[in-house]
Amino acid sequence: MQSKLCSTFVAICIAWCTLAMAHAADLYQPDTYQSLTSDRRASRVGDIVTILVYENSTASNTADTSTRTNVGVQGNVSTMWAGNNAAQIGLGDNYGGRGQIQRTGRLLAQISAHVTQTEANGELIVAGEQAIDVNGEKTRIHLQGRVRPVDISASNTVQSNRLADARIDYVGEGFITDRSRPGLIPRFFAWLGLW
Repeated sequence: MQSKLCSTFVAICIAWCTLAMAHAADLYQPDTYQSLTSDRRASRVGDIVTILVYENSTASNTADTSTRTNVGVQGNVSTMWAGNNAAQIGLGDNYGGRGQIQRTGRLLAQISAHVTQTEANGELIVAGEQAIDVNGEKTRIHLQGRVRPVDISASNTVQSNRLADARIDYVGEGFITDRSRPGLIPRFFAWLGLW
């Protein structure tokens, strides 16, 4: 009985010493905390957000110029010997010009972008790139910009018109793209201002 009591006392002392040396680790990490009920919106560096690119631009400029200048001098001279003589001189200039420029652009795409930086005010700097190759025609879309976290929807998407300082590059290369560019001679005449 005494040995049983002694072994129980030793076990309690060992357990107490072990507990005294152990300390609790804090499970709360403020940098990575996310509530269990929160949605999965991008908020930190490395997070992914989907950018819905819908850019539609139309520009139109029309100029119409018309000038008209008429200058005339008339005179009558009458003398006794020659009778009435009349003289008339006139100068005139007419000019009419018309020019019109119209340009339309449209780009629809969905690009997943990484959060590359977070600003002190909470804004996120995002950047992403998408490369597509269809039958040798290569298309690359690159975008970057800054977005407010409130503009990111619950489905972790944001429209491109909500990006501040947005830069969207759409570049294509391949046979069809090469054929759509003007040749060397038209580009030379355009450079001279003759085309």
